[in-house]
Amino acid sequence: MGILYDDVVIIRHPEKEGDPVVITVNCPDKTGLGCDLCRIILFFGLSIVRGDVSTDGKWCYLVFWVVGKSTTRWGLLKKRLVGACPSCFSASGISYYSAELHPPRPPDVFLLKLVCHDRKGLLHVTFLLLLALQKTLACHKFPRLKFLIKLECFRLNPGGFAFADVTGVLCELELTIKKVKVSTTPDGRIMDLFFVTDTRELLHTNKRKEDTCDHLRAVMGNSMISCDIEMVGLESTACSAESSFLPTAITENILPLQMPDEAPSSRTSTNVSVIMDNLLSPAHTLVQIVCQDHKGLLYDIMRTLKDYNIQISYGRFYIKHRRTCEIDLFIMQADGKKIVDPNKQKALSSRLEMELVRPLRVAVVSRGPDTELMVANPVELSGKGRPLVFYDITLALKMLNSCIFSAEIRRRMIGDREFEVYRVLLDEGEGLAVPRRKIEEQVWKMLMGWEQ
Repeated sequence: MGILYDDVVIIRHPEKEGDPVVITVNCPDKTGLGCDLCRIILFFGLSIVRGDVSTDGKWCYLVFWVVGKSTTRWGLLKKRLVGACPSCFSASGISYYSAELHPPRPPDVFLLKLVCHDRKGLLHVTFLLLLALQKTLACHKFPRLKFLIKLECFRLNPGGFAFADVTGVLCELELTIKKVKVSTTPDGRIMDLFFVTDTRELLHTNKRKEDTCDHLRAVMGNSMISCDIEMVGLESTACSAESSFLPTAITENILPLQMPDEAPSSRTSTNVSVIMDNLLSPAHTLVQIVCQDHKGLLYDIMRTLKDYNIQISYGRFYIKHRRTCEIDLFIMQADGKKIVDPNKQKALSSRLEMELVRPLRVAVVSRGPDTELMVANPVELSGKGRPLVFYDITLALKMLNSCIFSAEIRRRMIGDREFEVYRVLLDEGEGLAVPRRKIEEQVWKMLMGWEQ
């Protein structure tokens, strides 16, 4: 039996202001579907405060209670959620939802080149612009193109636009940043290279080019000199296995592949408990998790289970008082059996605990006489990275009134895992006004959703 397109995802708004919005997903099941849906919800800046998942192995029913921005584009969110669901078919002549039968080809890449004088906050506006652009797209499964967008600008007025504000605009335009290279030239200008993916073949058209430049010009005003768009190759964002040049702050301190032995610090979540039980259910392994809430918590759990090819038959998630979360998941392996091997149980529970204690790694380290902020997060086996990380980094630095001298985002293989590594060299000027520990804590809190 099929299901009508409009019934695949239903979004119900609350009658009482302040209550959560209820998102219902009703579609065929697939391993990792919960991860894909949670990632989209996180990308739209929403927080899941409660969730229920049930499936018989063929069909699933998911309900998410979410809270977030009043500016959320709910229609587009629904379209993205529907696009992540497996196909639904019906023998009747009624128009039912059916996704593309063929998987999309790897995304092509655009290069956004930005030249300007102002450093402070500029990256944040750029990221917002990319996000807004991507949210205008109809479907994320369209082919994607490769371009270079070249922007040149001067800071003509005191205060001017902010570095973080430009990144924020790119974020609102919803283009995905794959790689960033930011540097300062000897004459004081900033050269920003953003390697981004689009979700349709649009940037080769004059209309799309003009729209992109208009959004930038609206933020930057007379400071922008020019805006150019060119194609680049896919090899520009290829993951590198070379990590020898990375300082030990990345390879040893902020990217451990096992749980740290030291006591929890301010850059870790506390009171994480993961218990596995095979006695309660004859067919499933019960995973009970108690932990502190953070931004993207359910996504972190779902992506870990997806990477282990674990199927969830039933699950519930809710937040209690003081940000304490309780999650109960009845799971089984891909072969339909519970997890009875003690080694497999230990491996899964240890990975879950590690990802909940430190879903992201943050450190501020010395790079010779300079100060460098480093942030890293694991990449899914599917190749998808955590959304909005660079947005949160630039927003936190903007709030601290910290300038960016250079920045880089690259994917690195460390051990047997792929990470997105963000390296931001801070402009100390006459001296770093903000203590390094404060920068580290502010960025961590922003990434975890604890800034307030």
